[in-house]
Amino acid sequence: MSTDRSIVLFDLFGVIARHQRPDALGKMAARCHTPTDAFTTAYWACRPPYDAGRQSAPAYWTAVLRRLSLSVDADTIEELRLADIDSWSRVDDRMVTYAQSLRDVAEVALLSNIPSDHADAFLAAQPWLHDLDHVAFSGKIKAAKPAPAAFHHCVVAMRAAPADFLFVDDREENVRAAQAVGMNGHVFTDRDELAAAIDTWLPTRGLTRK
Repeated sequence: MSTDRSIVLFDLFGVIARHQRPDALGKMAARCHTPTDAFTTAYWACRPPYDAGRQSAPAYWTAVLRRLSLSVDADTIEELRLADIDSWSRVDDRMVTYAQSLRDVAEVALLSNIPSDHADAFLAAQPWLHDLDHVAFSGKIKAAKPAPAAFHHCVVAMRAAPADFLFVDDREENVRAAQAVGMNGHVFTDRDELAAAIDTWLPTRGLTRK
């Protein structure tokens, strides 16, 4: 069922924002005097509860350091936390402009897997986020993609129907999860391909603004 609204729901990293700086994990590993491969494994293995808002930043970094059999202290945790936030701080200005331009013809929202403290930093640094129709960060809503709860949050928060959404993500597993709850989906590769997909989708929607 649709309410004849057009909502483009964007992923953040890999679509509007850039992925983590390529050298970031190596630099954090060097700070801890540990091999990059081992640090990277611990960094990602401990990440899910942090992304999903079930763990604080200090708890996450304590888990990473203990997994590496390293000592834990507040200064190291804070240095790693700030380096981590900075490593995910870049946006694609061309995609920001494009997402903003879509608000002339559709509602535009965001659903991102991002820890709560990272989300606060992003909101402070990127004022355009405040102009979107809805912003959902996993660390804030306590649910991370591809869990259905992350998509249901957006449906309920926007008082819409799943079919009203076109979900855009660079990860196919997340797009499939959105489609499983009834949303339309597009696997992002570049702006031009996305623009063509949206130009095809919008005329099928009827009313494009609420």
